[in-house]
Amino acid sequence: MASYDLIVIGSGPGGYVAAIRASQLGMKVAVVERESLGGICLNWGCIPTKALLKSAQVYEYISHAQDYGVKVDGFSPDFSKMVSRSRATADKMSKGINFLFRKNKIDVLEGEGKLTKKKTVSVTKDGKSEEHSAKHIMVATGARSRELPNIPMDGEKVFGYRKAMVLDKQPKSMIVVGAGAIGCEFAYFYNTIGTKVTLIEYMDQIVPVEDEEISKELAKIYKKQGIEVMTGTAVESVDTSGKGVKAKVKDKKGKEHTIEADVLLSAAGISPNTENIGLEDLGIKTEKGRIEVDEFYRTSVPGVYAIGDIVNGPALAHVASAEGIICIEKIAGMNPEPIDYNNLPGCTYCWPEIASVGYTEKAAKEAGYDIKVGKFPFSASGKASAAGANQGFVKVIFDAKYGEWLGAHMIGANVTEMIAEVVAARKLETTGHEIIKSVHPHPTMSEAVMEATAAAYGEVIHL
Repeated sequence: MASYDLIVIGSGPGGYVAAIRASQLGMKVAVVERESLGGICLNWGCIPTKALLKSAQVYEYISHAQDYGVKVDGFSPDFSKMVSRSRATADKMSKGINFLFRKNKIDVLEGEGKLTKKKTVSVTKDGKSEEHSAKHIMVATGARSRELPNIPMDGEKVFGYRKAMVLDKQPKSMIVVGAGAIGCEFAYFYNTIGTKVTLIEYMDQIVPVEDEEISKELAKIYKKQGIEVMTGTAVESVDTSGKGVKAKVKDKKGKEHTIEADVLLSAAGISPNTENIGLEDLGIKTEKGRIEVDEFYRTSVPGVYAIGDIVNGPALAHVASAEGIICIEKIAGMNPEPIDYNNLPGCTYCWPEIASVGYTEKAAKEAGYDIKVGKFPFSASGKASAAGANQGFVKVIFDAKYGEWLGAHMIGANVTEMIAEVVAARKLETTGHEIIKSVHPHPTMSEAVMEATAAAYGEVIHL
């Protein structure tokens, strides 16, 4: 039995970041991992999906090369090469975590981690178990695709996001169930390279957590791209007995349809990995499968902590990382500031991209704010026009009384690289007038943030 200051169960973007921060603060650290370092995010989520999306974007560029005065003959998507590039990118990033662990003298315990009654961690691999003790234990086991009872996954014709990244061949047609970030990203990827995609969402809008105007804009763009978008639609059952998949659906008017495709991707959310990790043995409190924690991620049992997708809050990599750092700094006796969960950016990497932070217009009104709203379309942006990327807009929301920046919502090329300005400005309690007077470089896409703010205050120049 080895003894540590901290054992982290799970090496995703929550666990590995927490482990490195703990090592920086002088702790002796071990991380338990049953698969590859970096967890789902690096190996099967954030990173490899972005590699696939980039391949689709490059293909789209070449398809429209003539618009830029470039002649290209005889090109086609090489699906297997796209997949292998994606996997190589993920492998490289995972090896990078290995390097960081060696650099920070962090031990890797390979196997399944489980909390025991003695408040130690049992690690099981190939049927053999070892116990390790620690003053502090952090659970960062992440989540997996949620399996809906009416859409059972067989891993061949019906599958989750993980299988969607490594299919043997490109399907001619695909049904995507769930139009959150994962569903919309895969719908864009497969549609762009030539698969006929039907996108089904139970809620009344795609990307349901976004501002309504953003959702409407993406739906309009997707339909123009050839994606069939069905909102307010429930999947009643799935039949895989024939050659492909037949999905029986009920639309918002109560009418039933049967949709046929080669395969079906179920992207209807995630389930936290909290089963069989010893929570019950220690009496750690959970609610609806998620671990209950305080603002510094302490569970109901002293010395045991939980972060990331297994606690309440948005299931996002950057959120898990921030939670891990705050938790470790609190353990180390520092005085970290709790996370402001209303100032966390969300990004969807379809094309055009979506990025947002803070209140939607509807939520701001419901919270009782008197608001000023400004919008600036990329069709009025010189940089966007020069780049041939003038779809979308920036929308900003301010409190009319004090000028507080309540929210920002963007859809357009590379907007995921622009949202951090808003997050930092809101953290610094910046007002609308301060943004208008902050000189933005020209020509850039980021000018649209200043212009949208000016529009909110009746000072916009380029509209």
